Amino acid sequence: MRFAHVYSEGNPRLILVTSPDEGLYVDTLFAGAPDRLERLIAGGDELLDRVREAADGRGGEIGIDSASFSSASLDPPVVLAVGLNYAAHSGELGLKTDKTPTVFVLWPNSLAGHGQTTSWPRSLSESVDYEAELGVIIGRPAKDVPVERALDHVWGYTVVNDITARDIQFSEAQWCRCKSFDGFTPSGPFVVTADEVPDPQDLHIWAVVDGHRVQDATTGQMIRGVAELVAHLSQSVTLLPGTLISTGSPGGAGYSRDPQIFLRDRSTVTVGIDGIGELTTHCRILG
Repeated sequence: MRFAHVYSEGNPRLILVTSPDEGLYVDTLFAGAPDRLERLIAGGDELLDRVREAADGRGGEIGIDSASFSSASLDPPVVLAVGLNYAAHSGELGLKTDKTPTVFVLWPNSLAGHGQTTSWPRSLSESVDYEAELGVIIGRPAKDVPVERALDHVWGYTVVNDITARDIQFSEAQWCRCKSFDGFTPSGPFVVTADEVPDPQDLHIWAVVDGHRVQDATTGQMIRGVAELVAHLSQSVTLLPGTLISTGSPGGAGYSRDPQIFLRDRSTVTVGIDGIGELTTHCRILG
């Protein structure tokens, strides 16, 4: 199953994607049906099955092409990001891959939706970069889970663009601020349930900036796969339902290119993962 948040009368509202062109508002299916993804996840398998049964045979009521999307994940308990999880990316940044994953937190104000415009002041950074990433959404609480059972705790997958102000990244010890400007974590447009992704390490991931393909890889090139990441993170903290984990970016970042490619005023960047979706962000530099 495939879900998204779209704007309806100015507010984000959960839809079930019923075809490539149409979606159905989930909260119309039955009394008390959820209007946000996090509420659907909180209801567990029973609520998901009820949504599936209620939607069976029903047509769409909103066109996907004309929809205005909000972030795929609206109210996550936390957004965790993993850095340096592809050897090519850590090498091109000149950063050493640690023996354990490099983990940092992204602030919730950074979440944005497909097709939205992300803007930032020129005075803060002119070295803003793109990073295509696989997003993982936790479905059941995960604490001290072994690797072989870690994927049982994954509810679904989405696409994330981990936008980064490189000059700030290399001037500060922590990476939270450089990646958490308003709108710097677009996600979506869709969340695909885990049963639709048999192997999260067998996905084509890519990025296009202003018409040029700049990243082209597979999630199989991760240093630590999704199962290992979930298991590792669950050792120190209970991963709560709705937690969004951004799992790192492959090589091809603009910072490492010669000449360098940074997001410019009016740039358009699309990151995608085959079978999950394509996420587009428009850029404006202020001042």
